[in-house]
Amino acid sequence: MSGGSAHWEVAPADAVAGEVTVPGDKSVSHRTLMLGALAEGTTEAEGFLESEDCLATLGAMRAMGVQVERPGPGSVRVHGVGLRGLVAPKAPLDMGNAGTAMRLSMGLLCGQAFDTTLVGDASLTRRPMERAAAPLRRMGARITTTDGKPPVHVHGGAQITGIEHDLAVPSAQVKSALLLAGLYADGPTRVIEHAVTRDHTERMLQAFGASVTTRVDGTVREVTLVPPARLQACRLQVPGDISSAAFFLVAGSIAPRGSLLIRNVGMNPTRTGVIDILRLMGADLQIHGERQAGGEPVADIEVRAARLKGIRVPRALVPLAIDEFPVLFIAAACAAGETVLEGAEELRVKESDRIAVMADGLRALAVPCEPRADGMVLAGSAPGARPFAGGSIDSHGDHRIAMAFAVASLAARGAIHIADVANVATSFPSFAGLARAIGLDLREGA
Repeated sequence: MSGGSAHWEVAPADAVAGEVTVPGDKSVSHRTLMLGALAEGTTEAEGFLESEDCLATLGAMRAMGVQVERPGPGSVRVHGVGLRGLVAPKAPLDMGNAGTAMRLSMGLLCGQAFDTTLVGDASLTRRPMERAAAPLRRMGARITTTDGKPPVHVHGGAQITGIEHDLAVPSAQVKSALLLAGLYADGPTRVIEHAVTRDHTERMLQAFGASVTTRVDGTVREVTLVPPARLQACRLQVPGDISSAAFFLVAGSIAPRGSLLIRNVGMNPTRTGVIDILRLMGADLQIHGERQAGGEPVADIEVRAARLKGIRVPRALVPLAIDEFPVLFIAAACAAGETVLEGAEELRVKESDRIAVMADGLRALAVPCEPRADGMVLAGSAPGARPFAGGSIDSHGDHRIAMAFAVASLAARGAIHIADVANVATSFPSFAGLARAIGLDLREGA
């Protein structure tokens, strides 16, 4: 997992060009394994993300008696054991760096007959788990955390009751944990959202045969799951991860010249906030070949160099782009005029405190910024300027921080040294190679 000695040296570059196919969507890949394990029959999926995060979920399913085959690159075959077919693991389930895997597993496991302990790496062990554990306890789950963080102990044999939960802080992970617990409840589970969050769990539960309905009333969204008697295996095509595509969308926008074509990008409307924000900033993005893959919309995106402008990020778009803000901060530093982000306190509890770590990195590269409790203000730069000085960055083992500052090299005046990059493998193992292929001058070191 995280290895602090791994680093990148990224020299300034003048252009990007070519085509990129990004890896499969991490969120969809996690859910494919989990729901495939609980289904009856064999689920087959193409485009599966073979990253450390998703392989941690795969290992957890195997540890609970699920046969998972990997017949080829990006392919998985999950032999489901049914809703009640999981068996007690012989050791704690190691979720590595995968916060999604841990929080969703808390919901999946609370209705099982056996006890389970969930552990993770040093980064995951610092991340809060009570926001999922607390509402699960209202459903009857017996969950204990360690001062609110991992290790997490899920005690089996609980009687799960369907509840109505008002999701005060937008979180697709909490919503998904409740819906997965709802598979074992004695009645419907309803989650009320006041801001849209990603809906992969709802879509995939429907693909596996569960009854999930969504009702929208103005800005309020109600998602209701009726517990099924069984889930049915299916075939899935995992779309390309828009969170991975975001690095290339920004790279193509801030490079002095050139254009990129990014193929097979997932265009789920609960995930496309990064596109909306970049367009508000003046990015030149063209969408081609819109189509469906495994119940998810996908398309190819063409991006050309553009003169970006600073904006006040609309609050409604914040939860739709929460994972993309590290690289959006890079775009904002290159934009003419001030960019203001508010309502993004969720960034404080990701793999790192992404507001603090990004602010430290930006300042290390001579980019003025003002971190705030729930966001950041960046002053921007003059058109055509290269706002980033050369310097050293500590990514604090956060994959998205590391990749964001690699993209910054396209608008840098000197080389950027990025420390602690091993965790890029948790979400995007092929990033360095693809970055070099489109024109970044990135060198890897141990």
